[in-house]
Amino acid sequence: MERVMGKICHFSHVSDSDHSGVVFYERGTGKEIKRVPFSEEKSVGMVQRVDVELDSIENVLYQFHEDNLRVPDKNGKAFLTAKKYGEEKSPEDYYAILEEKEFDWKGTKRPKIPYEDSLIYCLHVRGFTKHASSGVKNRGTFSGITEKIPYLKSIGVTAIELQPAYEFIEKKAPQKPQSLNPGMMTIAETPPKLNYWGYVEGFYFAPKSDYAAKDPVFECKEMIRELHAADMEAIFQFYFPPEVNPMCIPSILCYWVEKYHVDGFHLIGENLPVDLIARVPELADVKLWYYQFNVGSIYGRRVVPKHKNLGLLRDDFMYDVRRFLKGEENLVAKVSERLRSVPGCTGAINYLSTYWGFTLMDAVSYDFKHNEANGEDNHDGTDYNCSWNCGEEGPSRKKKILDLRVRQLKNAFCLLLLAQGTPRIFMGDEFGNSQKGNNNPYCQDNEVTWLNWKNIRKNQEILEFFKMLVRLRMTNSVLRPVNEAQMTDSKSCGYPDLSFHGETAWRPQFENYSRQLGVAYCGLYSEDERNKTGDKKESFLYLAINVHWEVHKLGLPRLPKGERWVMKFTTETEGDNKEPVVDSVTLPPKTIALYVSQKEPEGAAGGDEVLETL
Repeated sequence: MERVMGKICHFSHVSDSDHSGVVFYERGTGKEIKRVPFSEEKSVGMVQRVDVELDSIENVLYQFHEDNLRVPDKNGKAFLTAKKYGEEKSPEDYYAILEEKEFDWKGTKRPKIPYEDSLIYCLHVRGFTKHASSGVKNRGTFSGITEKIPYLKSIGVTAIELQPAYEFIEKKAPQKPQSLNPGMMTIAETPPKLNYWGYVEGFYFAPKSDYAAKDPVFECKEMIRELHAADMEAIFQFYFPPEVNPMCIPSILCYWVEKYHVDGFHLIGENLPVDLIARVPELADVKLWYYQFNVGSIYGRRVVPKHKNLGLLRDDFMYDVRRFLKGEENLVAKVSERLRSVPGCTGAINYLSTYWGFTLMDAVSYDFKHNEANGEDNHDGTDYNCSWNCGEEGPSRKKKILDLRVRQLKNAFCLLLLAQGTPRIFMGDEFGNSQKGNNNPYCQDNEVTWLNWKNIRKNQEILEFFKMLVRLRMTNSVLRPVNEAQMTDSKSCGYPDLSFHGETAWRPQFENYSRQLGVAYCGLYSEDERNKTGDKKESFLYLAINVHWEVHKLGLPRLPKGERWVMKFTTETEGDNKEPVVDSVTLPPKTIALYVSQKEPEGAAGGDEVLETL
């Protein structure tokens, strides 16, 4: 790691080599300028140090050397390499940059959007805009994301989550094969594969140079600045394998917060010291996501955090809801819990697809994975997809199947966006992006993983339905409560904040054979100051869910006098009946509909003033 103080550069490197130092190169030509050994006087233990005076740092690159080996600075702030993306690279191909330019943040601040007001969009920096249809100037880069901010804003996104965007070797050059013993045959390595995702140990202090048109540091900061100007957050994924010293993780995260104004981190890796990280004061108002936290240890038993920054990312919601949408048994009770869950000290981040596994479109188009292109005989990737192809594997031209797939996508959006936790989608799900049935495209840098923006026109109906649900969610704060719904009449208004229903109102059917559920939200618990759009807030909402392949009826709770239930939307292709209903609704197979309260016309008979208790 280097620190620059005027013309004096301070270098430190962890090594047990007796013959090591810093190698300097001319930036334009790569020609070696000089070598400076580490100072024995300044070194402590395995941390070797030296101070070097340089006339110019703008045109200088550097590496370390250990005996005759060239070693990149793992803590370098930015790198150059002569190799292009996807070419075989070795660590010695990475040259660290000394120059650190000033950046104008133009007064932007981190938005600090609470979980209840968030909509998260997970993306791959390269795959998001690499396709020619993206229409951006610098495809597959941080700048490409910057150009797409207006689109992200238009669909209601409040935070983007980036798959690994720090420097990593995406395709390692094979090592020379070694003989096990003299005279024995050498063991040849298999050709190296591309690591498109980047879940490997990386150079954690530097943005990935291949994700920039020219300057990765500037373009990454510019992207974050423009996101903040649009009141959006930037969440970075960091993968830490076991070989990474866990004590180094807090300093890495703090660096990105200080230098890049990053809003949060999705931490990936087994047994990470997340409870320790959560106690770092500099990260107290920065979002931290992991699959588990010991909140009792972090906050104490009776302390509610001032900033709810921790977020739980688990697959429970995805698997339960996908199985429910298929029509599997014994899931109504579990799904009702998932729809209601809002932990007290952490955020609950719900998703139905992510970077691994099927995209949402593939989850309704394929029963089985199709990973043959990965070159592993389709043995890689999970076999537990909880998917249903709606009657035909893969692409179909049958209208009945295509209509059912659209309906299933809409059903999925309803359960995700009208659940009380924080919704998170994977790029392109909002307009039906497919990865051709590949549920593990870790090595695919092509149209399998590149987002095809032409699908917006092809699947406009899906996108508009998604945007409508986002507006509905942001208009009604009762759909995104700060605290978990109590299912009690705490305001003494005659209605609980949230309630579940079955064929008869107020009597949900949790039997193992049940596949229908009614969810009522009382808008009287909505906090007007938290409503984010100018749309009309609904007084009462009723989500009618039927994932069975048969018609089912659901009972409606009675509304206050002078109000009636009217359908707002249905996922059934031929539906959308706006006629008022009284005490029950009949749902076609595989259909979800939303009913809202409406004032009765003058002179019409109304319901009871308060609910009928049972």
